[in-house]
Amino acid sequence: MARPLRRDDYTVGWVCALPVELVAAQEMLDAEHDTPPCDAHDSNLYTCGRIGEHNVVIACLPEGQTGTHSAAAVAVQMKSTFSSTRFGLMVGIGGGVPSEEADVRLGDVVVSKPHKTHGGVVQYDSGKATASGFERTGALNAPPTVLLNAVANVRAKQMRGRGRLLEYLSKLDNLPDFTREAAGSDTLFEAEYEHAGRGATCAKCSTERAVDREARRQKVVVHYGTIASGNQVIKNAAVRDKLSAELGGVLCFEMEAAGLMNSFPCLVVRGICDYADSHKNKRWQAYAAGTAAAYAKEVLLVIPPAEVAKSRTAEETMRNASG
Repeated sequence: MARPLRRDDYTVGWVCALPVELVAAQEMLDAEHDTPPCDAHDSNLYTCGRIGEHNVVIACLPEGQTGTHSAAAVAVQMKSTFSSTRFGLMVGIGGGVPSEEADVRLGDVVVSKPHKTHGGVVQYDSGKATASGFERTGALNAPPTVLLNAVANVRAKQMRGRGRLLEYLSKLDNLPDFTREAAGSDTLFEAEYEHAGRGATCAKCSTERAVDREARRQKVVVHYGTIASGNQVIKNAAVRDKLSAELGGVLCFEMEAAGLMNSFPCLVVRGICDYADSHKNKRWQAYAAGTAAAYAKEVLLVIPPAEVAKSRTAEETMRNASG
């Protein structure tokens, strides 16, 4: 009989913000373990398990407490309790930024990648007011090299038609709410067209104001670039596009990653569940959480365990970065 695993057997941390994201993460595990005893001062609840040959610990933010500060608190406790974690994954949903450069659609995946002046994630609401306007300050760390190498490997597999994202996504087929069919239609409205009515659906919105887009062969497309993170929900297309232009072009908006990058070395993976506009609703959240989790699993499975073992722990990486 195999011995029970200890906390220091876990080398990968996985953080999510919402229960729907936690479900997708748990379903990606190849095996689920009993959670080792944790410090009484740690308020996180963990799911422990295995993906391939990697032992993974998963934590979700407290119900109703999203945002960068809550994410940072969860990650710091995880890093302290599971001190052998080498790196992390921040996996969940986000609001997409469709543009001429990036044909971002619902259910697609966005992955943080160093681009131009940003390390992969930029905090758009961090800065100070000046006479000439809002001046953004501070910089966020890039993902660890071992994860960027894995991203390059997965990207090459996808280009060769050997990606396995859809295979891993099929693990959620037994959960009806997580299927593509349950998500419904994917409609992008003109940026200046506001949501009609007060309902959560676009039943009253004019289809004449929908953007005409070409059909795509791919069911899910993975995009690589900058993710914008902050503590407010973006649900206005004009604000979305203005902020994206100011930041040099971003692929999505979300609310947690900026709290992690300088305290918990990680890769951010987001499934697109809306277009960060007034038509925002929750219908695509489950499917988008699934596509993000499936991609995260694909990344982990191309990393040899030996590469993880020789990496610094998350704590050592942070100390080295600050020292």
